[in-house]
Amino acid sequence: MLVVTRKTDESLTISDNIEITVLEISKDRVKIGISAPKDIKIIRSELRDTQNINRESSQALSKTAMEALLKLKKDERIDCNGKHE
Repeated sequence: MLVVTRKTDESLTISDNIEITVLEISKDRVKIGISAPKDIKIIRSELRDTQNINRESSQALSKTAMEALLKLKKDERIDCNGKHE
């Protein structure tokens, strides 16, 4: 891992077309801006981790279990009078 020290309004460039700029520094947060081509996917690591967990969980469910969960969800949308919400 490369560790770089930057001050507010300073930036660094990755591979000639991605620029990361420090916008603001507060007590326990650093706000950064990222300029990159639209075809570059940028995602926060905690969201990537959640996506991976969700993908693994969905692959672990059997078809029968998935159908049962979908049926439960459908049944929740029907109120006590038998009408759809």
